[in-house]
Amino acid sequence: MSFSVPVKDMLFAMEHLANLDQVTQIPGFEDANLETAQAVLEECAKLCEGVIEPLNIVGDKHPSSLNDGVVTTTAGFKEAFAQFAEGGWQGLQHPVDFGGQGLPKTIGAACLEMLNSANLSFALCPLLTDGAIEALLMAGSDELKAIYLEKLISGQWTGTMNLTEPQAGSDLSLVRTKAEPLPDGSYKIFGTKIFITYGEHDMAENIVHLVLARVAGAPEGVKGISLFVVPKFLVNSDGSLGARNDAHCVSIEHKMGIKASPTAVLQFGDHGGAIGYLVGEENRGLEYMFIMMNAARYGVGVQGIAVAERAYQRAVQYARDRVQSRPVDGSVPGAASIIHHPDVRRMLMTMRAFTEGCRAMATTAAAAYDAAHHHPDAAVRQANATFYEFMVPLVKGFSTEMSLEVTSLGVQVHGGMGFIEETGAAQYYRDAKILTIYEGTTAIQANDLVGRKTARDGGQSARAIAEQIAKTEADLHASGTAAALSMARHLQTAREAFLQTVDFVAGKAKASPNAVYAGSVPYLMLTGNLVAGWQMGRALLVAQDKLAAGEEAAFMQAKIITAQFYAEHILTRVPGLAHTVCTGGESACALPLEAF
Repeated sequence: MSFSVPVKDMLFAMEHLANLDQVTQIPGFEDANLETAQAVLEECAKLCEGVIEPLNIVGDKHPSSLNDGVVTTTAGFKEAFAQFAEGGWQGLQHPVDFGGQGLPKTIGAACLEMLNSANLSFALCPLLTDGAIEALLMAGSDELKAIYLEKLISGQWTGTMNLTEPQAGSDLSLVRTKAEPLPDGSYKIFGTKIFITYGEHDMAENIVHLVLARVAGAPEGVKGISLFVVPKFLVNSDGSLGARNDAHCVSIEHKMGIKASPTAVLQFGDHGGAIGYLVGEENRGLEYMFIMMNAARYGVGVQGIAVAERAYQRAVQYARDRVQSRPVDGSVPGAASIIHHPDVRRMLMTMRAFTEGCRAMATTAAAAYDAAHHHPDAAVRQANATFYEFMVPLVKGFSTEMSLEVTSLGVQVHGGMGFIEETGAAQYYRDAKILTIYEGTTAIQANDLVGRKTARDGGQSARAIAEQIAKTEADLHASGTAAALSMARHLQTAREAFLQTVDFVAGKAKASPNAVYAGSVPYLMLTGNLVAGWQMGRALLVAQDKLAAGEEAAFMQAKIITAQFYAEHILTRVPGLAHTVCTGGESACALPLEAF
């Protein structure tokens, strides 16, 4: 089945929801206008559709393999990655000072989505490299930047993130990898890291591992963790590659999905010590690693949107082709393709509405990131930083949970054929499952939303978003169309339920932590649903104006209908979730432990 990048919808979200024209007013982004965005997206789409997507099923059937410590990726991956690097795609949104193209995240996020739609396993390598680049840009010394950034940004080298250890999953206070200082200022690293995405592969000359470790004498817990650059090959003073470092892949995992992406167990220091270089200051490693984590969490959310888009497209094509049963309304005299059946239409609309809503939410968040990092006005930077930080757990948590529902519906649309691997629908479902787990499970995102993003400021940030939503409701009421009034009504009900929940979370988080945190994931799902629905409401208003002006009638009419569907089928879940959060904590924790 052919894959078509939804460039038109991406540009719609950029122009009308993320307000790309405001991004272009930020110094350095003056040329990142809609014309530039369209040219970049169309060129990236050619690579994704023509080169990277055809390797998706191949990678699932013929995963990366390990032999004598050497990982060989799926046939075709190495050549595709070379084209990706040569096209400058790794450096799309990184600084021109180090060879990047310096485009805003608002544009880069769309390219990230299409890359992941084409091939989730392939896209993981550049995603982790982006995180390493951001961490070095933020915390690396001038020397480390000079050695590593240009090669990472060019795609000549790739990056990894090394947090997890056999005994230390989400609780990084248990990290035991050691770092011993050497007289020349470098360190010897000893330890084991697991679940390292693209920790070993054959697609790049060098792999730059960013590794959490403890220096001897460091404080216990998370306060004593430092961050180190540990390259696969050491780098000579002239920039050429030197000796093989003592960092080796001892195994790769056999997974239910993303099979072509090598997930490595790395052993550091089995042969005398791996040479590492401190990033920033000792004992501030977790702070620096969270730069990578936040970048990766946003990226994983976009992966959820990407795989949902792919599952939707495949389901639509199957529903058009599969002939089964006579329509209930008699519109076709005999058996018809299943897209005529109301419940199949409902499933396809659910897939479509979820995907468009989350894409709009992520694109809006990307524009806030650009303003937070680059706007000349400090107050504007701060306001956008607060908004973006609130959005990250929603983009990551809600979009990935959404992808599970959408890819499951994709299997359901296929019926029995969806349970058979040959149709391809099952791969999206299997691939999507990891997205709710890595870079922090949904519960970790939800705990962040409860603790840092809601309770810490007494719900102030959450209520500020609700005020913006209320303004959109007013605009919808003023519009007066049936679709707008339906959206306004459901958006208002959802917003009021959200505010009730914010009051509960902010007011009870300290006094009744179990009651609040038992509802943390429902709170995240409620909030993500509302914010995505808000963006669909904004999209509806734009589409109505464009339709009235006679612009792209079919696209705008579809946008209006999809937004109304979101209001009437998806936003309606919010009040029930609010009830669960505010009243369900006691029953969640009531059963004695020994009764499980």
